[in-house]
Amino acid sequence: MTTSYKKVQRHTLEILDGEVVSRASVWIEYFIATLVVLNVIVIILESVPEIYTAYATPLHAFDFFSVVVFSIEYVLRVWSAGAKYPPNTAGKSGRREYIFSFYGLVDFFSTIPFYLQLLFPGADLRVLRMFRLLRIFKLSRYNSAFDDMIAAVKSERDSFSSAIFLMFIASLLFSSLIYIIEGDVQPELFPSIPAAMHWFFVTIIAGWGGIEPVTFVGSVLVVLTQVLSIALAAILTGVVATAYTAQVERREALYEMELRDILADGVVTEEEQQRLKSMQAKFGMSDDQVDALIAQMEEEKRLGQSQASS
Repeated sequence: MTTSYKKVQRHTLEILDGEVVSRASVWIEYFIATLVVLNVIVIILESVPEIYTAYATPLHAFDFFSVVVFSIEYVLRVWSAGAKYPPNTAGKSGRREYIFSFYGLVDFFSTIPFYLQLLFPGADLRVLRMFRLLRIFKLSRYNSAFDDMIAAVKSERDSFSSAIFLMFIASLLFSSLIYIIEGDVQPELFPSIPAAMHWFFVTIIAGWGGIEPVTFVGSVLVVLTQVLSIALAAILTGVVATAYTAQVERREALYEMELRDILADGVVTEEEQQRLKSMQAKFGMSDDQVDALIAQMEEEKRLGQSQASS
């Protein structure tokens, strides 16, 4: 391959992945994000029979335009991913890594229903068309919130597994009790323990199982189940909120460490500026946050110099 070919391939990868903050990468990011939002709105509107009947042609035209754009994006990402690793890197393939990654699968399955409709025009592919809703996950590529949430859940997996274990024990206990107590008086509603477990999980999720208990003990169990659902929701919400905050702070700490390392010699090269901008965009940090960090470091440097001189 020629050097110019590799440069174009690498430059395409940097633009699509936002590794280099440039006008082209920012424009593409906003264009794709806007197109994704419009696609979700169109999919929602298509579910309204009156709107779909009146505007079927423009809706189909917009979907065709979106598929063309997303297909070109997918092909470019697959092609440019070949420049992610040097050719002599053993066991690593940028293309294979992207194709089987979360975002690669989202990019593929969000467009494949359109082509399946072309191949099988008479088939009922309404379920497959709902795969277009996967396009909403393309927005996560340009915002770290989704990645932060996944990382937060992974970091607190022990707490999550404990909460799930408690819910499993509670479901067996309360379902068995409600079956024993209410099963004889309402056999059509609680014919078995699995049916009682269905009631338990509906109560946990919705706050009410849709079944009115007849006995006094059954009413007490319903109240206890509702209290338990509130307690479990509070535990899981607290775990997620704490872990998510810690993940965001960890990202900011990584950026601060990188910033301190770059500013240590007092000279910031163009490459270092690009790296900082890329990290700022990846971590979703605002300019005000970065300016506050720089002001803090300058204040620390000024205090250190004043202490040294005194």
